[in-house]
Amino acid sequence: MNALDTTFAALSHEARRAILARLADGETRLSDLAGPFAMSQTAVSKHVRVLSDAGLVTVEQRGRSRYCRLNAAPMKQAAEWLSDYEAFWGQQFDNLARYLAENGD
Repeated sequence: MNALDTTFAALSHEARRAILARLADGETRLSDLAGPFAMSQTAVSKHVRVLSDAGLVTVEQRGRSRYCRLNAAPMKQAAEWLSDYEAFWGQQFDNLARYLAENGD
């Protein structure tokens, strides 16, 4: 469960989710990653560090540049964990629909 905790903690910040969305389009230099965000390069680097520590991003040094690449495997594990509750919520909505059909106006 510790890996899930780390994944969800990393995904809890809006900027980190936006960084992952940008990396879903492909590998990007860390210096280019900061462009669309209203934050400093240092702040983006800190968010990338959290994502890297969670295993969601791989950072590779090439020459003077660091390149970031998405690793979606931890998100797949989180999605699988969440899918265990899909049947529960489906049943809850079915029960609500049945109740409303039986007791509606």
